[in-house]
Amino acid sequence: MAASIVQCCNKMSRLVLTKYYVVAGTTTTTASPISAAIKSFSTSPSSLASSDSPIQDKDVKKSVFISQSSDIFTNLALEDWIYRNYDFKNHHVLMLWINDPCVVVGRHQNPFSETNVSALMRNGIQLARRNSGGGCVYHDRGNLNCTFFTPRARYDRKYNLNLITRALFREWGINTDISNRDDITLNGKKISGTAAKLGEPNAYHHCTLLVSSNKLHLNESLVKDNAEITSKATASIPSPVKNLVDVNKNVNIQQLLSSIGYEFLRTSATQLTDGGRDLVMKQRGFQLINPTEKWFPGLNELRENFASWEWRFGKTPQFSVQKSIQLKSESNRQHDIKVKVDVVKGLISEISLILPNSEPIPVVSSVKCQPYNEDNLSGIVEALKGASTANVKYAMGL
Repeated sequence: MAASIVQCCNKMSRLVLTKYYVVAGTTTTTASPISAAIKSFSTSPSSLASSDSPIQDKDVKKSVFISQSSDIFTNLALEDWIYRNYDFKNHHVLMLWINDPCVVVGRHQNPFSETNVSALMRNGIQLARRNSGGGCVYHDRGNLNCTFFTPRARYDRKYNLNLITRALFREWGINTDISNRDDITLNGKKISGTAAKLGEPNAYHHCTLLVSSNKLHLNESLVKDNAEITSKATASIPSPVKNLVDVNKNVNIQQLLSSIGYEFLRTSATQLTDGGRDLVMKQRGFQLINPTEKWFPGLNELRENFASWEWRFGKTPQFSVQKSIQLKSESNRQHDIKVKVDVVKGLISEISLILPNSEPIPVVSSVKCQPYNEDNLSGIVEALKGASTANVKYAMGL
């Protein structure tokens, strides 16, 4: 059944491709051939080693997977599951996915250097950490995510980015550029950022694409707390951004999703050669993916890991944060001091006061060994503000 639908879908015209997809892994489907079709695309990890013989473009088939989930942790888990379990030697995959509002940091980043985590939580916006490097990004329903899976030997992010720029021009006549940092820019402003995971034998390159994202929420979500953070974590490089709808109000997520998928299917596997409708007919087409444990065994465990505190915050590289406070003496004079908090594996390890012309003075506090966040830091600062300079010096034995 699945094979016949794939064949039928591949013979459709472009207009039909925007509406008809092969359904893979839907909970409402009970027919076993679909499950078999998914398994035929994947393989066990022990059999992922590829042979040395070169693979020609004509021997590589392509699929476009469209996730039906809008949960960031589920989609990160699905991406990781495909990366771990698929054999891409003869099968390249493009995964397209959209998330509810969230902020996603790179694997080696410090979330507290990129955003105000406590404010995100109060606003109901999830903080996630992905498995790839790169900088911090904001996702919502106006942002399309694209993940290109290939063997590492055929990893080519320029190829992938050119597919996207070609799709934008073919569909809407929008001219975009690819920067030296592999961002896609429009009139000098960023519409897409890039990151990658390079393993053996598989690799993936993924990128965002701003379509109609809420820029007010985007900017608010990427404002960090007013504190001095010292960290060796990878820092994001701020860039002015633009939505595609800013230059063409007719651009929408669903049409863009179809356009990029169609461009992927009509382009040969390793060269930016347009095979047109004839090549599309030979591909495996579009497939809606319902990421559940039933269809992707082990997916729940991967999702739990991505959603865990240990992964999101415990993986933060060691850092310290300082904040200035003012204390009043008995003569009503202002004295500037700093409170310093050291954080290891996301937990507060040390708290100290830094007075002018004095060595750091350790502070005993019940928040030590507790998870660090901006609210905890504010609580420490407010407690110290309530103390006079004389009392602080007395307590420290000065």
